Amino acid sequence: MRKPFQIQLLFLFLSLASIASENRTAGARSVALSHASVSLSDAWSTFHNQATLTHVSQLSAGIYYESRFMLEELSLTAGTFSSPVFGGTAGISFYQFGKGSYKESKLGLAFAKQLSKRLSAALQLDYFSNRFPENEGAFAFFTFECGVLYQLTPELALGAHVFNPVRNGFETYYGPQKMPFTYRLGGHYQLSGNVLLSAEVQKSSDFPAQIKSGLEFMPVKNLAFRLGVSGKPFNYSGGIGYSFGNISTDFAFSYHGNLGFTPSVSIQFHLQ
Repeated sequence: MRKPFQIQLLFLFLSLASIASENRTAGARSVALSHASVSLSDAWSTFHNQATLTHVSQLSAGIYYESRFMLEELSLTAGTFSSPVFGGTAGISFYQFGKGSYKESKLGLAFAKQLSKRLSAALQLDYFSNRFPENEGAFAFFTFECGVLYQLTPELALGAHVFNPVRNGFETYYGPQKMPFTYRLGGHYQLSGNVLLSAEVQKSSDFPAQIKSGLEFMPVKNLAFRLGVSGKPFNYSGGIGYSFGNISTDFAFSYHGNLGFTPSVSIQFHLQ
């Protein structure tokens, strides 16, 4: 039986969701690093900074599941696919958040291009759709996001990403519901062959700036341990990753002081 606190939390979250939606992220590696991933390249670059897709040199795909605050009604399911094409890298991504009468979904189509030895850029077109409990149909809109990546040295990379600069949003029965305009700036440093440090600043319209940081440690080639912290509000995260052959899997959790744990898992496939 669901606890009364969980029921209250669920209704509170859904009432807030009807006021403001967000651009959700995916990938358990990013979760473990507190989403300080604006300069990191992996299968989930389609969710963080599409410019980093230029460092994904093979066909890649991934699936992701997250249970926010361990509530099934607040689950997030996502997928990604990317491939080198036309002298660049194309990517497609999607997610669905929620269950039953409340659902958020997103479909993104991206193309990334390496402009010089050090500089890469990308553009992604997004389609958002929301279905609310009180409405029969869904509300939808289009927007875009873009990013750049600059490889300053072999060990140091800097990234910047902008989402929804035109402030598009849903036209609901209760009036316009604008999706936030968000920009991110950060980087990562490969401290040694097995230690990576990442950090970034994220700022959304109408919200204060948030600082995020992460540490990844690989004691052996195929195994990674990760920690992350962000604030304010303060959130802690951690996780583990393991790869075998062309398949890698990541487990992560994040912790909110008032709302509890959010576990997540992702599996990535790297095709030759």
